[in-house]
Amino acid sequence: MKLERRYVEKPWGRTELPEMFDAPRGKRIGEVWFTGAGDKPLLVRYLVRSERLSIQVHPDDAQAQERDLSRGKSECWYILDAEPGSMLGLGLKEQVESERLRAAALDGSIEELMDWRVVRAADFFLVPPRTIHAIGGGISLIEFQQNSDVTYRLYDYGSPRELHLDDGIAVARPEPYPHSLAQHLSPGGEMLLVDGPPFTLAQTHEDTFTDRERWVIPLHGEIRSGNDRARPGDCLLVGPGERIDAAGALLLIGATA
Repeated sequence: MKLERRYVEKPWGRTELPEMFDAPRGKRIGEVWFTGAGDKPLLVRYLVRSERLSIQVHPDDAQAQERDLSRGKSECWYILDAEPGSMLGLGLKEQVESERLRAAALDGSIEELMDWRVVRAADFFLVPPRTIHAIGGGISLIEFQQNSDVTYRLYDYGSPRELHLDDGIAVARPEPYPHSLAQHLSPGGEMLLVDGPPFTLAQTHEDTFTDRERWVIPLHGEIRSGNDRARPGDCLLVGPGERIDAAGALLLIGATA
């Protein structure tokens, strides 16, 4: 099944999206969600940013359930494009105590605590729950994640939006991000990117995880499954045992672990 695109307006979005999207004109679109599959455990989103995202954190499954939420949020990012000098914040430069983290969130010095890194196209990052993180402006990426939108904002650069310091500090790991979770992908390389739980994800030219329901995201080329065709900017949801004709296309394929 070819999933429907849902264009989500955001103040930090863009009025012009890449040509692969047929977004409504004149609106600031920041996210493209692929929907129509009901309450599935996983979700694919494209994020197109003109401005930086708040410094935030997501709970893990156990922490979410303690707060009467269905699941936490583990995610990963595949960088499609980045303007020169664009940065992500992942983890802190050093481990800090909760009291210092709260004070830094309140006075803005959390920006200096963050470990900022310049990114480029084909960079890949696994972002486990409890990781303090932020996405800078000028970045377009694919986000593959648990289907949860629970976000605790720690700092928002002076914006009047609500912060969630009590929950955010309670669930966060205020420590450095493991460098082993970041990599630059070789063009066309075949590799297992995430080996679960809660999901697996591969960059590949061929069908994989065929015994499971899977989300198939073309990066280059066209794919087919039954009567459905998909190109970059699309996403297919393919059932167990159903086949994909990739015809040499480069894909991201994700499934539950």
